[in-house]
Amino acid sequence: MSPSELISVETLFGAPHFSRAQIAPDGSSIAYLSPWRGRLNIFLRAVDGAQSGGDLRVTADEHRNIEGFCWAPDSKAILYVQDTGGDENWHLHRVSLDEELLQPVDLTPFPDVRVMDFNFSTQDPKVIYLQMNARDATLVDLHRLNIDTGELETIAENPGRYVHWLVIPGASPHALIVNSDNDYELSRYENGQFVSIATFDGDDNPLGPLPCVPTPDGKGLWVGSNRGTDRMRLARIDLASGAESEIDSHPVFDLDTPRPEADPRFPPSLVLNPVTGELLGARYLGEYQVIHPLSPDFAAVLAKLSTLSDAEPGQISCDKNGRYWVVEFTRDCDPGTTWLYDNVTGRAQIIGRRQPDLDEAMLASVRPVTITSRDGLKLPCHVTLPKDVRHRKLPTVLLVHGGPWYRDCACYDPEVQLLANRGYGVLQVNFRGSTGYGKGFMQAGKGEFAGRMHDDLMDAVDWAIAEGITDPKRVAIYGCSYGGYAALVGASFTPERFAAAISYSGMSDLRALVEGALPFIRKTLANTYLAYMGDPDIPEENARMLAKSPVSRLDRIKCPLMVVHGAQDVRVALSHAELVVKTLKARGNDVEFLLNEKEGHWFINQDSNYELYRAIEDFLARHLGAQASVDAATAGRKIPHQA
Repeated sequence: MSPSELISVETLFGAPHFSRAQIAPDGSSIAYLSPWRGRLNIFLRAVDGAQSGGDLRVTADEHRNIEGFCWAPDSKAILYVQDTGGDENWHLHRVSLDEELLQPVDLTPFPDVRVMDFNFSTQDPKVIYLQMNARDATLVDLHRLNIDTGELETIAENPGRYVHWLVIPGASPHALIVNSDNDYELSRYENGQFVSIATFDGDDNPLGPLPCVPTPDGKGLWVGSNRGTDRMRLARIDLASGAESEIDSHPVFDLDTPRPEADPRFPPSLVLNPVTGELLGARYLGEYQVIHPLSPDFAAVLAKLSTLSDAEPGQISCDKNGRYWVVEFTRDCDPGTTWLYDNVTGRAQIIGRRQPDLDEAMLASVRPVTITSRDGLKLPCHVTLPKDVRHRKLPTVLLVHGGPWYRDCACYDPEVQLLANRGYGVLQVNFRGSTGYGKGFMQAGKGEFAGRMHDDLMDAVDWAIAEGITDPKRVAIYGCSYGGYAALVGASFTPERFAAAISYSGMSDLRALVEGALPFIRKTLANTYLAYMGDPDIPEENARMLAKSPVSRLDRIKCPLMVVHGAQDVRVALSHAELVVKTLKARGNDVEFLLNEKEGHWFINQDSNYELYRAIEDFLARHLGAQASVDAATAGRKIPHQA
């Protein structure tokens, strides 16, 4: 592949030109994200001028990308959250659109405080209910906030436990709490006390029941439930009796797993009218997405939308009356194309493309495959080969997803496309512990960090070698967060298998990860970290956790290692990376350290990602040697990195 056929890092990882579009509740305008001075900001476009180009910028953040936003119910304001340098202390900002000077206002100007969630009042479009830890860093209270005046009132104080508040239309506050059995308990908050309504097994729902959405009539909750079954279905919980009834299900697939907030590309599992709260549809995800329409009107709209593109509907928004629909379609070879559809006239038009400078003909297809592990478990995987290349013992990157309560899918991923474009085979494995394939598959990951979870990755590599896809002497392992940990495990537990490894925000010591968890989530760790990794306060488990931590085997690492970390990371402390780098450098290992002082757990700004992926490109070119990657490295792509 010649340099002229390479897709530039800037094209793949530049800020999207048009993304996250949402129509105003009154149907008058479309808001979307687009770059301004190198950062994503919010722009506004009139519906009747959808292709006029005379758009209005309503924010001016020059420091950090704005990742998402929402409309106020009366269409007179836009709200968004923003942190500082990746510290995840989110502040809530408002832009009033009926003011002559569009000036964002920080509605929560409190230092070291995080806005967790907010919901609009169904009675007053100027009022939101806000969850944050302003009173105590370890506790989340519920507040009422007037977005016009900034008046803030505490309406429910956390009595000293994990609480996720639920704002129920026309009712007193409700909450999900973790009880003494470490189960999630749906409760009504009365006179400072929690009155139990229903219980969700914490073992089956390590992150709590997801989704968990109040019904518009205030009498129930829509939840993802796997009660009595392996698969996740959509159910309704009656708030008076606690009774559960099934709303919808798929015979094979789970209700689509909500992705971490780190990746706003993925849409929510429920399709809702953003103003009325009406349930329109539910998403399921196997090899590809399936949407079940749950209202006759949406069924008709979905049928029309399906004629607009052969890609999958991602983000969907509509106005209050369901006339105008804004839908972003995406697939493995299309990063995103947004359409506006008028359900009255039947007119449809493209209003924006996420990456208009990207030639989709140069993108590689992602192929779902199922691999059998050594103990008989079916592992859903994805294989991506360089464009127009078939099996020929390729240098291969084993790309490991984060979480581990997460999953890969056959979607557009710029990391995958960069690697394939540079001549590498890309192998992604939904190993045991991943979500979306039933609770049994997820629970099979308990106690298997650096054990069978890693065996699953190795079994997939062996499959790729046997299929003639992968050159066994040129395999790299790379991932972020849990994937970064997996990369360190690969380099230190099976050092003979890898020619190179890249750990991005990876934890090197499981004990330190648990001990460093953010204060307000510590009460939830029994179902996640403690259940899957161990409890460092128990001596026997502490010893096992150390044995499963890469820090216990750094002396076994032989391959070149690249370590990437953001200095502001509050999920995996910088010390995890520093210890690895310091130890390996003292031993004379080939180790590179890319430290970004202005980013957190994952890099947000495009200049940070340019530096990151140029460094990854150069590192892999030197140590794996795909021809396309070598071409890129010799075409003026030498990257300065911090050692």
